[in-house]
Amino acid sequence: MSQAMVNFRMDTDLKSSMEALCQELGLTMSSAFTIFARKMTREQRIPFDVSVDPFYNEKNQARIRQAIENLNNGKGVEHKLIEVE
Repeated sequence: MSQAMVNFRMDTDLKSSMEALCQELGLTMSSAFTIFARKMTREQRIPFDVSVDPFYNEKNQARIRQAIENLNNGKGVEHKLIEVE
């Protein structure tokens, strides 16, 4: 089977994280992408859900920007820290 080179750009931190995970799994990045390509080709779809996280909608982002502005202007409200177990 002949081989082809595929090149693309990726965030440096993301690449480092993926390389570390692949190494932990005993894979190379090349083999991980090949697994992805085979599964996508076999299933004729992206093999996971792709969706928009509703947290990042414009209404929520506007509320966050307003809260930051309030905090920067000394109008913040202090809340107790909730410990997650």
